[in-house]
Amino acid sequence: MTRYAGWVERIYLDHAATTPPDPRVLDAMWSAYTETWGNPSSIYLEGQQANAVLEDARKTCADLLGVSPREIVFTGSGSEGDNAAIRGAAYAQREAGRGDHIITSQIEHHAVLHTVEQLEREGFRATYLPVDADGFVSLEALREAVGEDTALVSIMAANNEVGTVQPIGEISAIVKERNPRTLVHTDAVQAAGAVDIAPAHLGVDFLSIAAHKFYGPKGVGLLYIKNRSRWQPFIHGGAQERERRAGTENLAGIVGLARAMELAWSEADERNRH
Repeated sequence: MTRYAGWVERIYLDHAATTPPDPRVLDAMWSAYTETWGNPSSIYLEGQQANAVLEDARKTCADLLGVSPREIVFTGSGSEGDNAAIRGAAYAQREAGRGDHIITSQIEHHAVLHTVEQLEREGFRATYLPVDADGFVSLEALREAVGEDTALVSIMAANNEVGTVQPIGEISAIVKERNPRTLVHTDAVQAAGAVDIAPAHLGVDFLSIAAHKFYGPKGVGLLYIKNRSRWQPFIHGGAQERERRAGTENLAGIVGLARAMELAWSEADERNRH
């Protein structure tokens, strides 16, 4: 509950929009702000200390997802992760001659829908799968839509408005059966901390999340990129994130993301029992 001057206490219920930061996350972030404030790319002590903290956070996130730290790219938001995955995969696939067709659903977050619409303006073709009354993607329509020219399929793990949890594992299996070269992305922003999003269990090549959905800070997320997946960077500049996402890393935010993931994963049963 939150009390405002001159107002009655309010009970916040819209945790699908965002969540208040956990004090334990803020404590971890404060340490990063005050003790390891160096630029992780710098070669002197302050930078190397910051880089050690950065890579420790990366390993924490990777371990919780059951992937390699090299497959984790830190981003500035869930929307950035969606854009990076979809645009990066689409361009790389088209350049490799693997098609220019993208499949998504009619009820994706705008970070996905508007990105696909922009790609259509750039010459890509798109199929928007229908959903049933409960928001589930038509698996038969998916099976029929995937072809030799399908570069990417992007389906969200959990819908941010109606709460439908898609069978991403089954979706991925259908896609790979129809065309093993088609890449699969899932926007797991709303699912993280609520359901299992381990990429190995979902069978996806790309997965994006944002910290503020599970009591972490705003302005930070991560993108999982499966090793050897065809993809090209979305943001150009410096060599940060192994040249996959330019820009000085938001170290305190990344530390907050890692700590929020630790808490969300370890306390999942208690948090989600309702």
